[in-house]
Amino acid sequence: MTHARVWLITGASRGLGRAFAEAALASGDRVVAAARNVEPLEELTEKYPDRLVPLALDVTDRRAVFDGVERAAAAFGRLDVVVNNAGGMLYGMVEEATEEQIRAHMDVNFFGAVWVAQAVLPYLRAQGGGRLLQVTSMGSGGGMATVGFYGAGKAALDSVSEALAMEVEGFGIKVTIVQMGGYNTGLFTTGTTTTETLPQYQPLRTEMEAMWGDAVSPDPGTAAPVIMELAALPDPPRRLIVGSQSFDHVLEMDRAQADLYRSWEHLSRIAPG
Repeated sequence: MTHARVWLITGASRGLGRAFAEAALASGDRVVAAARNVEPLEELTEKYPDRLVPLALDVTDRRAVFDGVERAAAAFGRLDVVVNNAGGMLYGMVEEATEEQIRAHMDVNFFGAVWVAQAVLPYLRAQGGGRLLQVTSMGSGGGMATVGFYGAGKAALDSVSEALAMEVEGFGIKVTIVQMGGYNTGLFTTGTTTTETLPQYQPLRTEMEAMWGDAVSPDPGTAAPVIMELAALPDPPRRLIVGSQSFDHVLEMDRAQADLYRSWEHLSRIAPG
């Protein structure tokens, strides 16, 4: 594209969304930055008054999403790159989580992303194409204790995004599942809901906390160049792991999973289906 692109980024007030918005603006593009609370975006709005439009939006409200996307498309006359980034963390064991916590978590991490995708597709289709980046996680390929619901939401988004990519490619719309590694986004602090702990799980919880360790994750800004290059590719991949260490870790997990399948191949092959 030779013109300045128009981005719609959800969860843009902090973390990865904020980093992606800053990178797009620095490159000369225009951005509609959506977030529940847009106050943290005031500094960016003052710096880029003609190229940044803050949009107060709760992605769990489907009607509000459709209305918000209509305003976003009208702001600069089109949408070129949509980054489905809004999300949160539900931290705790599966047994500990309440129904309210689970439903609220999936409303943001899965349904919210689906509502945004549904809302932007008519605009992308009408203009003959566009990019939809579905931000998931390098850990979405398998569950892990204490973050099972986070992985479940991201895995569901992975799956529906694969289907979506097939459905819309004929309209010139490119969908990429962006499997993020660990970045210092505040997800485990301001973005986290924590379950009420059961004492029976304390030994495992202690083990998991030791495994997570105290290492400081990279700054979200270090991931932004990947997103900028990805958005510019004429034929982008359907899946991309973002992060060198995460790339190696996913390959290791895939090899371990393949070995597990092969170790029980004899049982699988008893059935003809």
